[in-house]
Amino acid sequence: MNDQGLSLPELLVAVAVLGVLAALGCISGAETLARQRLETASRTLGQGIEQARSSALRQSSPCGLSLTATGWDPAAGGSLPPCLPQALPLQEAGLGDGGLEIHHNLPAELRFSSNGLVLDGGTVVLTMRGTTLRRCLVMALPLGVVRVGRYGGAPGSVISTQCLPDPSL
Repeated sequence: MNDQGLSLPELLVAVAVLGVLAALGCISGAETLARQRLETASRTLGQGIEQARSSALRQSSPCGLSLTATGWDPAAGGSLPPCLPQALPLQEAGLGDGGLEIHHNLPAELRFSSNGLVLDGGTVVLTMRGTTLRRCLVMALPLGVVRVGRYGGAPGSVISTQCLPDPSL
């Protein structure tokens, strides 16, 4: 036992171990943050559909909604009045592009009837830079039943049968 403290090699080993632990914590934290942002975007995606359905029912009038690269937008230039008075972004403001990618096979204008039925259906796949998790949403006709799950298809593809149930939801 040395009464003078730690030697230089012991100190260097301790600093290296602390550096590795800190790096692992940062990597894990970045993936957790990306997953949380993806989960928030998938919830907001479903909320936009529900808000549009409620708007059509409340107004007793058909309306339209568009999914863009940033989120739900009032259907500009569509054949129906907009369901939402303003845009509903899928990610928080101030994140730049945030790394969110949206792939879908929805029509340019998603239409809702005056009694809240969906006249168009499709699948949406969300991915986020920083995580391998991919979320999907399938909207079936005519009731607009929405199923959210984990996407198992090839990157960039949009296939409803690849939207698999996720026990973590």
